[in-house]
Amino acid sequence: MAEDKREPGWYLALMAPNTKGPDFCWLDPTAMYRNAEAFHQCVADLTKDFQPDEVDLVAGIDATGFILGGAIACHLKKGFLAIRKYGNLCVEVDDVRFKDYSKKEKRLEIRKDAFKPGTKVLIVDQWVETGGSMAAAVELVERQQGIVAGIACVCIEESEGGKRIMEKYKCLSSVTSREIQDQLNAQDLESFKTYKPL
Repeated sequence: MAEDKREPGWYLALMAPNTKGPDFCWLDPTAMYRNAEAFHQCVADLTKDFQPDEVDLVAGIDATGFILGGAIACHLKKGFLAIRKYGNLCVEVDDVRFKDYSKKEKRLEIRKDAFKPGTKVLIVDQWVETGGSMAAAVELVERQQGIVAGIACVCIEESEGGKRIMEKYKCLSSVTSREIQDQLNAQDLESFKTYKPL
């Protein structure tokens, strides 16, 4: 197989800008998942620093965290735990309230018998903007005496909440360049200027 000469995180340029206004997230990372090579490279990048014995279970946050989380669980040959939006599970649950990037109050839940105490859980979401949903997911895992093995996201913005998460946990993202991280923190990618929908 030929060596890949592209820059690390090259696939981030495939993400699409928001075209629907301020009530929506500022970009659409799922646009890059349509490209098989990009999707597989993203999953490989988000797992490269985790040894098999560092992770017992992969947890994905509803809903876009299910895409990456499921793929990462398969890649690592681990089980998958769905961290659901409140009110969706038909069993007894633990739940946590939080405010998301739009300042809306929301809740996440997991089943009460999600895993055994001491289970090492890799928490996956597509993006960390303000860190509200990730902090709620961490609380749910730790409340059931799980160990947060790490956090994997396409990007963790360096917001107050994002920094708190990065200071406390092992984090992996697709962003390896200071220049790209600065653009993501400013919520304005250079690649948006040349983005063309299919």
